[in-house]
Amino acid sequence: MAMKKRIMIIEDDPSINHGIELSLGNDLYDFSSFFCLKDVKDAESADLIILDVNLPDGSGFDFLRKFRQTSRVPVLILTANDTELDEVTGLSLGADDYVTKPFSLMALRLRVEKLIGRSASGIAYEKNGLSLDFDGLRFLKDGSEIELSKTEIRLLRCFVENEGTTLSRDRLIEYVWQNEQFVDENALTVSVKRLRGKIEDKNEKLIHTVYGIGYVFKQEQ
Repeated sequence: MAMKKRIMIIEDDPSINHGIELSLGNDLYDFSSFFCLKDVKDAESADLIILDVNLPDGSGFDFLRKFRQTSRVPVLILTANDTELDEVTGLSLGADDYVTKPFSLMALRLRVEKLIGRSASGIAYEKNGLSLDFDGLRFLKDGSEIELSKTEIRLLRCFVENEGTTLSRDRLIEYVWQNEQFVDENALTVSVKRLRGKIEDKNEKLIHTVYGIGYVFKQEQ
């Protein structure tokens, strides 16, 4: 059975919270509801966030601005302000869609299904406790988001696209650094070490050194 997608609702009106849950259905989604910003936790682990703009302890726009610095989780904005300025503000801050109150629950459901489907389609690798969405730039390890540099993202993508295949150091350097004329000989070693520290733990090893050749990405048997 496929795991349910997790939807986080940040909305101070309990009736709207409940209505959204009833409309979307507990058979398809797991919900976590928050009525103010100070109580929000683990937002990065959600598959979709439905975010009210006007909350008792702050603005949803301020939350979105800060959240987008570290996460690409899809965000659907709810607001009672039917103005173009609010729509432009939300989208410019990184919102993925926008609904004005009062709204049709059927219309909301269609928007949610679109965002959830788009998010899911971007996952290129889901194995070994890793969920890697290279298109959406969202990377999870055992449900927790991990931050990767551009170099680490390219290196990891090369590994997962060639899982089980030994890759030479030259091939990895060419893929990761492409047309750069000069790459320090230790750059690959350092990048692999940093990547290992982010995707492995003491009980597992995913990136294996093949001495004299390069590396291979596979689950340790």
